[in-house]
Amino acid sequence: MYTMFGSADWFLICGLGSLGQHCVVALKEFEVGLIAIEQIQPQSWEIANIPDLVNNLIWGDCRDQSVLEKATIGQCRGALILTNHEQTNIETALAIRQLNPHIRLVIRSSKTNLNQLLSQQLGNFVAYDPTALPAMAFALAALGTTMLGSIALEQQRIQIIQCPVEPGSPWTNLRHLDQFNSPTRRLLTHASAVDVLPANFHQWEQDTPIRVGDRLVYVEVVDTRNSLHGFDRTNGEGQILRQSSRSARAPMNKNRSSLWQAIPSRYWQDWQRQLVQFSQLGLQSQVRRVAVLYGITVLILLLIGTLLFHQYYPGISLRAAFFDTAILLLGGYGDLFGNFHQLEPIPWWLRLFALGLTIAGTAFVGVLYAILTEALLSSKFQFIQHRPPVPQQNHIVIIGLGRIGQQVADLLQDLRQPLVGMTLGVDADAALLPHLPIVTSNLTTALVQANCSTAKSVAIVTADEILNLEIALMIQTIDPTRRLVLRTAGQHLSKLLPQILPQTQILDVYTVAAEAFAGAAFGENIINLFRFNSQTILVTEYQIEVIDTLNGLLLADVAYGYEAMPILHQQQEHPATLLPPDDVRLHVGDRLIVLATIDALRRIEQGRISIKPKSWRLRVEQVLTPFAAIEGIQAISKGTGCPVETVRQLIITLPATLPTLLYKHQGQQLVKVLSQMKVKACLIPMQKLGSN
Repeated sequence: MYTMFGSADWFLICGLGSLGQHCVVALKEFEVGLIAIEQIQPQSWEIANIPDLVNNLIWGDCRDQSVLEKATIGQCRGALILTNHEQTNIETALAIRQLNPHIRLVIRSSKTNLNQLLSQQLGNFVAYDPTALPAMAFALAALGTTMLGSIALEQQRIQIIQCPVEPGSPWTNLRHLDQFNSPTRRLLTHASAVDVLPANFHQWEQDTPIRVGDRLVYVEVVDTRNSLHGFDRTNGEGQILRQSSRSARAPMNKNRSSLWQAIPSRYWQDWQRQLVQFSQLGLQSQVRRVAVLYGITVLILLLIGTLLFHQYYPGISLRAAFFDTAILLLGGYGDLFGNFHQLEPIPWWLRLFALGLTIAGTAFVGVLYAILTEALLSSKFQFIQHRPPVPQQNHIVIIGLGRIGQQVADLLQDLRQPLVGMTLGVDADAALLPHLPIVTSNLTTALVQANCSTAKSVAIVTADEILNLEIALMIQTIDPTRRLVLRTAGQHLSKLLPQILPQTQILDVYTVAAEAFAGAAFGENIINLFRFNSQTILVTEYQIEVIDTLNGLLLADVAYGYEAMPILHQQQEHPATLLPPDDVRLHVGDRLIVLATIDALRRIEQGRISIKPKSWRLRVEQVLTPFAAIEGIQAISKGTGCPVETVRQLIITLPATLPTLLYKHQGQQLVKVLSQMKVKACLIPMQKLGSN
């Protein structure tokens, strides 16, 4: 991220399909120069004024070195490679890196492993799948709950919640909004029952009372670091150490006695456990239990027969007796006793025993054949897995199981939501989401089979926009109150659909993804995104550098000046802090993650502070104790950025007003902190101060 930019900052866009055109619109908001390469001139543009937004439009193959040189790639700050062919994108990235070793590369690719390898080799490289980026937005929209977003950070989870204040809600116990914030919760915005939610963050007054019907949007740490894994591991190690310590102190003969007493008991318990498992197995599969019993019986008969034949056959060896017994068990009675005259006299009871061996062996072979047949049939039908039944009500229907549909289904299954998928006449692969009930029929029949009339919501995410519209209109005809989430991929349809589908949440895939691509082009890391109030909120990670516009600022400036929400701050070689306080100052090497709109990212990039400047000053009236004066000086200096010596002189001449200007929320928070330190202070508007 650079401090300022103008005509010297140029960006190259390779591929002007739907995603490329939306990226042109998003990047133009940053007031940068744009160069675009497209192989074939289209007959019409999806966004009509694209040629006017691009400073230099070049026709040719973006992989061609001469075309890249014509695009002055050596002077470009970043390149967005967005064609529909992943191989072309990767080849273009390699060609650009050879011509410009320092350019920022942002490519369109769904090859996760390859993207990581290329990032290590090329450097200053990031890749996104435009169909994967909005998956969370679709899932949360279909869920229809109060959760707007969910981000995993530092083994914890941060959620963005929008909820109404209902009768009996714990928020009604709070008198004012300033009591809402806590170390694990921060208010983003607030609106009464009759007002519209503000588009920007921090548009609320701290002394506003909380009433039933109000709507609150806030960030909350829902997974505090109890670190269950670490806790169990520590406890486990402690127990082992304590046990070994006790063993060391115990007398040796006592240990030996306990050991010899424990061995028979342990083996007896193992035998009992195995017998129980065997009986349970028999109840589950009679054929397998019989096979185990027959196997044991055959082994016993083989041993007995070998010994008997060796004893009563004069001159026969033990090996020959073993093989003769085996032949009898395999049904070879006629082979051994088929001749009417026997060379050697054999007792009648031994011949009767041999006949029994043949009968037992024949039965064993029959059971063996039954097991093999069962195994073959099981392996055959294993490929046709039985999916769960279709839920009857209060479930979510996902129509279209392409890449977006599959990812939405995965996210909702992780949230343990009842689901049903629909593929519209195309048989689903058995390996496709095996635990998801899938309906494969024509449209009219499939809507009935999926129980759309009793579903909680329906997410229509096929790649065909017209088909999506048709399905949405059919469902609206069946039930106008049904929650619908509709996927589109173009501005024209997205702008027209709200007129005929006013209750439907319409998400344009490329519009949402383009903002993430545009933000990443400036060197930032877009971790996640979600939708709020018809706009995209980007979860953006900054690594503070010397020339950054954020370097040296307080987090209060980031929050109230740029209208972003810092959710994580980490100094070098220090643990990260979630929802850090406003008085933290950013330094080179710090890591910062914020929630911000594309407009806020643009102003951060340009170094343009909010249109609402600092207009409040802190007036300190009284310090009640000497110790409060020491604490107050440190708190005021840290919270405002004013030098300690200036604050010390202020405290000496009370009552006095601090010359440093503050944001209203920043000053109100500081007044609250000073009150806890027994320092009386208040905020004075700059206009009122001037009139005095």
